[in-house]
Amino acid sequence: MDYKKELHDLFLMQQAYGTLFSLINKLHITGDTYFDGLTSRQFMTIVATLHLAEEETTINNIARKLGTSKQNANRMVSSIEKLGYIEIIPSSKDKRATNVRFTDIGKQKIIECSQYAVDFMADIFRHFSTEEIETLWNLLRKLYEFDGSHQDGFEESGLPLTSDTGLGESILQHFAQKRKSLE
Repeated sequence: MDYKKELHDLFLMQQAYGTLFSLINKLHITGDTYFDGLTSRQFMTIVATLHLAEEETTINNIARKLGTSKQNANRMVSSIEKLGYIEIIPSSKDKRATNVRFTDIGKQKIIECSQYAVDFMADIFRHFSTEEIETLWNLLRKLYEFDGSHQDGFEESGLPLTSDTGLGESILQHFAQKRKSLE
């Protein structure tokens, strides 16, 4: 029996996996240069926390949002707590659990990092059209579900890019200019 197609498919899968593995490391390293005092992992832990209701910010929920272990999420939360950006408080729902809450300094850091995040996203996706980004996102979500679990994504809730100070509009205007200059 001829297995050319199977060999080719296996080759493509290996190449896709190897590229994805290397890309994740490259994105972490590059992201670390953008977030001024935060690693890209710490930043994504903050983003995951922002996408949870205030009373749902447990380590378990943060870990689930990030697709990681409770131990890894706990390490990330502890490192952010040491920076003074969050505090750990007792859960009002479950006496055995704790919740993560942002400090005033942490809220300022979130605002500061939102500009860095826009620059990071614009830079890494500079050669992608909107349609290509949508296709990539759909394919990545499909790959995420290889084990039957669905990604508890970042598309719901979260910190809106609007405020009374016009910060949201300023950030979006900057993003629009950056995307336009990269076309």
